Amino acid sequence: MTASPTPVSVSAERVLALAAETLDLEAAALLGLKRRLGGSMVDAVRAVLGCQGRLVVMGMGKSGHVGRKIAATLASTGTPAMFVHPGEASHGDLGMVTANDIVLAISNSGESEELNVIVPVLKRLGIPLIAMTGKTDSSLARHADIVLDSGVDQEACPLNLAPTSSTTAQMALGDALAVTLLDVRGFGKEDFARSHPGGALGRRLLVHVSDLLRGDAALPCVGADAPLQEVLHAMSVGGMGIAAVVDGDRRVLGVFTDGDLRRLLETGEDLRSLRAGDVMRSQPRVVASSALAAQAAAVMETGKVTSVLVVDDDGRFVGALNTNALLRAKVI
Repeated sequence: MTASPTPVSVSAERVLALAAETLDLEAAALLGLKRRLGGSMVDAVRAVLGCQGRLVVMGMGKSGHVGRKIAATLASTGTPAMFVHPGEASHGDLGMVTANDIVLAISNSGESEELNVIVPVLKRLGIPLIAMTGKTDSSLARHADIVLDSGVDQEACPLNLAPTSSTTAQMALGDALAVTLLDVRGFGKEDFARSHPGGALGRRLLVHVSDLLRGDAALPCVGADAPLQEVLHAMSVGGMGIAAVVDGDRRVLGVFTDGDLRRLLETGEDLRSLRAGDVMRSQPRVVASSALAAQAAAVMETGKVTSVLVVDDDGRFVGALNTNALLRAKVI
């Protein structure tokens, strides 16, 4: 039988003090970066903008983990980028780097053996090299075309050994590069959505009403002279509890819904003599099929309705959209 571990006595004050000190040290590291920003950042932005290929990010260990994140951020904000592991690069993956690319090599010490082994090859290929390093007099910095200083005075680790403040500085410097490039490129919300089609923003900015419509067989519409029974049949076939009343050119005249039917039944009126034009509500909520699905959601929310009629660019009825379709598409 395994003995239970002996509980460790933890001082709440000590925990909070160390956590606060860590944040203070890392915040100080970032402020130090801010004070040292200069021409090298401008040169790096210009170099990347002029690149005809991709920005290839490399780094070993913790710098490699940071590099993967920087490459992902760049790629999702308009700068073609990818991460290549330096160790694998020297065993064949360097073939992924072309003469049109530019390399961002990350190393706090600037003496990473795996990086320095491939630097001469990059130079022979004429590939520009940006170094992000905490040691501006290191081997990597001396061979780089542009040096981004990511140096910190002290790691947040109490032993001053584990990469903490230094990796925070690298991450922030990478973000600064990505955000600057994003702005200079004029990268907007629509561009971001195209890079994130599976995300909430992508769905809101890329999904159009036409993408959510069903086929013509399910179009719930009738003419103004149609008897009420035909209106109810259209509502049932459409499966959304709504029927559009249209003219001969399929332009919307009005709408009839489940709610309208309930209110009509409450009046006690003889339904057999009624026609669509008698019971419809004019000026219904309408959206264009070319509109964003998010715009249709806004129309429903504003009008406090669960369905809207959809028309094409010529104003002709093409279908109906309800909140269930928006929920399935994860627009709302």
